[in-house]
Amino acid sequence: MNRILDRILRHFISTGRLHVVWPDGSQTQYNGSASGPEAGMRLVDNASVRALALNPGLAFGEGYMAGGIQPKDCTLYALLDLLMRNAMSPGHLPEQIASTIRYACRSWIQFNPVKRARQNVAHHYDLDSRLYDLFLDKDKQYSCAYFRRGDETLDEAQAAKKKHIAAKLLLNRPGLEVLDIGCGWGGMALTLARDYGAIVTGITLSEEQLTIARRRAQEEGLEGRVRFEMLDYRNLQRRFDRIVSVGMFEHVGVHHYHQFFEVLKNSLADDGVAVLHSIGRNDGPGTTNPWINKYIFPGGYSPSLSETFAAVERSGLWVTDCEILRLHYAKTIAIWRERFAANRAKAVALYDERFARMFEFYLDAAELSFRVQGHMNFQLQITRSLEAVPLTRDYMAEAEGPA
Repeated sequence: MNRILDRILRHFISTGRLHVVWPDGSQTQYNGSASGPEAGMRLVDNASVRALALNPGLAFGEGYMAGGIQPKDCTLYALLDLLMRNAMSPGHLPEQIASTIRYACRSWIQFNPVKRARQNVAHHYDLDSRLYDLFLDKDKQYSCAYFRRGDETLDEAQAAKKKHIAAKLLLNRPGLEVLDIGCGWGGMALTLARDYGAIVTGITLSEEQLTIARRRAQEEGLEGRVRFEMLDYRNLQRRFDRIVSVGMFEHVGVHHYHQFFEVLKNSLADDGVAVLHSIGRNDGPGTTNPWINKYIFPGGYSPSLSETFAAVERSGLWVTDCEILRLHYAKTIAIWRERFAANRAKAVALYDERFARMFEFYLDAAELSFRVQGHMNFQLQITRSLEAVPLTRDYMAEAEGPA
């Protein structure tokens, strides 16, 4: 199997340089025709070699978690940087075949009926909340921050993200009823109630997040203005003046998009405004990496704009504004990675070494997906009526204020 993987790597490495130490101690260097980063990799056992040759998209992360694949004379980030850059170029036949199969199976992989959606959410968001305290900001914003200047602290950038979204929601009078779909630990809902006078309903499928969000509302004395419910968006039965959803659309599933926007339409007042914030991809429809799907976000998928807009168009809704945030999430995750590394021992104490390896692999790969693999964030402002918002975007800048 060494020979097969060797042949694969010779075709795979087209950019930069990879140094490999094989289980028997022999070494090979693979030089790409284009300049790029350099990194090294130690393959500890033959099982890792075999798995990497057959299914690299899954096996590399599993090998790192188990210790069978190790960075050599470099960081994990540097090794992933090299490999993920080269993965953007065709040339790995087994991975191309696996990707084709995954695309053909998207209907099943992203099939998220209510019960399965609840299980998928629990897999990641019902982890011990102390884990997220190790790397998130004080408001527990687990989504892309907004760097207006570029030198903000994480807390400043997350506060700016909420203010940026609030400006797009056109909160032009107190008492507006707002729905927060996928409310997380409640930070956005609490901000809209406290700072903008809104009456907010936050819905989630995470028991852990629901408990913390309710506790935060009580501690801030906002129970009269904010309530949090365990509710799937498909079970909504009323209408709202404003709807916001941040970092939830990635869990809907591509074959549920039409249903999502139909629910959005039916839940929005005639003159209502919605803002959807999601991770996206700029290279067209694709699939979720199998390691991410198995270990981090089962049933999750970062949609292309073409898939999203097609579903909006079928619903009859208006997209009244679209903004692409390119490197904001890369900057956000870079800070998360630094914080997690500084608190790694605490993560091991909460779980174990294998879990800590899994989580650092996830954060490293996530940042690089925005730097070298075409991921980005998009924000869509959506209405039922073409007259629901002013003619120009000036009101957004005025509400947001100076940087």
